[in-house]
Amino acid sequence: MSSPHTVRWGILATGLIADLFVKDLILDPSTRDVSDVKHEVKAVASSSSADRARKFIQDCKVPEGAAAYGSYEELVKDTNVDIIYVATPHSHHYQNTMLCLEAGKHVLCEKAFTTNAAQAKRLIEVAQAKNLFLMEAVWTRFFPLSIQIRKFIEDGNLGAVHRVIADNSFGDPVEEKYGTAHRMVNPNLAGGCLLDLGIYSLTWVFQTLYHTLPPQSRKPPKVVSAVIPYHLTGADEMTSMILTFPTAPGPAPAGTPDGSQTHPAHGIALTNLRVATDPDGHNSARPSIRIQGTKGEIQVDGPAYRPHAWRFIHAKADNEMGKGEPKVEVHECPIPGHGMFWEADECARCLRDGRCESEGMEWEESAVIMEVMDEVRRQGGIKYPEAIESLEYPLAL
Repeated sequence: MSSPHTVRWGILATGLIADLFVKDLILDPSTRDVSDVKHEVKAVASSSSADRARKFIQDCKVPEGAAAYGSYEELVKDTNVDIIYVATPHSHHYQNTMLCLEAGKHVLCEKAFTTNAAQAKRLIEVAQAKNLFLMEAVWTRFFPLSIQIRKFIEDGNLGAVHRVIADNSFGDPVEEKYGTAHRMVNPNLAGGCLLDLGIYSLTWVFQTLYHTLPPQSRKPPKVVSAVIPYHLTGADEMTSMILTFPTAPGPAPAGTPDGSQTHPAHGIALTNLRVATDPDGHNSARPSIRIQGTKGEIQVDGPAYRPHAWRFIHAKADNEMGKGEPKVEVHECPIPGHGMFWEADECARCLRDGRCESEGMEWEESAVIMEVMDEVRRQGGIKYPEAIESLEYPLAL
């Protein structure tokens, strides 16, 4: 058996999401039945000090030998690093990712990818021109659970998919917990529930209604949305989106007048800072995701970003409704860690195989999702400071 392909990581930023990622990264891949790739953390950078980076390395129990830097500029010059994980706030993704790409580094950038679609497209252009790997870190898409559900839809087991309802909401005392400076509500950091939480609702809508189609059949949705701003900062605290996809998985209804072989579908993506998808923390309100087709319904349990089980409820014919026993298939999908290692494994395989983008999170789809969020913000009157929406690089933020 050949030895696993080893990827050497640099970590850009030292906040909570970086902590979770690194702790997953250093887990033994065999605990998730992976033997073809492995990971090494070679360097960590903090924008504040090298001491902060060293403390992060110590707290995460990174094996000895990882370099600690007090600037991102030092990190991107490290020749022992193959790929950099960008874990800064959304507002800084464009500048930080461009720094890495210009230095010739592959990049896994946290979601939401950027603050707007123009920035996302520019990063993609640079990665393509430099023949570098670039991926938006939508970790949920690489869960075995997500892969199983997409295949279930692609194989026709759900029939024609007509509606997806996805909610990712936190029930927090917003004023008390976030105030005005916290990244969740701070417009200077592209705060608000849309980019931070709503990206997961959109992830489920897109990976089931868009990604499950052949690339040539995918068409961007039309968007209707409603936004309620947070009264202290103007960031969005509640956002509801209805996306109409002109084409969706499965056959068109019989007798379609124009003879079309396709059909439209609705994706309903919800996010909120004041009321929760799971109000008691015990999944009592289940499910967070409902995927509805002509052959039944898929329900996903657990938060939209880290689901742990799904079930398929078989539809019954009209004359059988309410009769007999229900037919429900349950699929448990345990997570041997936090779950961020699966996206890292995908990055490693892409680098091993010389691919610049992942088939699981393609550049085009990341750009389309950013276009949807741009339109939602336009309709809701949500604006960020000009500097964090700029295409200018480098630009001090």
